[in-house]
Amino acid sequence: MLRLAAAGESLLVPIEAVHEILEVGALTVIPRSPALLRGVMNLRGAVVPVIDLAARFGMAPTQIERRSAIVVVGLEGDAERERLTAGMLVDSVFEVLEVRADQLEPVPTLGVRIPAGLVLGMVNLPGGYSAVLNLEQILHPEQLCELIGAAQAD
Repeated sequence: MLRLAAAGESLLVPIEAVHEILEVGALTVIPRSPALLRGVMNLRGAVVPVIDLAARFGMAPTQIERRSAIVVVGLEGDAERERLTAGMLVDSVFEVLEVRADQLEPVPTLGVRIPAGLVLGMVNLPGGYSAVLNLEQILHPEQLCELIGAAQAD
């Protein structure tokens, strides 16, 4: 798992989904797009959307600072959807950790600021609990299209 931080939360992303970690560079802003879509970037000739993870959680957009990064992830496609590659804007990236399946604990019903369904579970690490992100839901194309469409309708 890759441990990172967004919106003041310690988060984990399955390392097999991570393609690369980039410094925050020039992003092309999409007119009338909501805060969760920070823009698009050119990644070796491909247009890749960049999602602000904090804004996706319904919190204030990320303030880009020295340690901010874009974590490029890929989700496998299936019969209904194509393969998806997207960047996630985060506050910082820390380390790669070995996490066993038996370390995954259920998400508590209280005290978690991240919306239900966007977290697969919690892992108790030496510095405290970290949430394991559900990338399939965070980057679900239909949900993102609905959120972007709703913001553009306003």
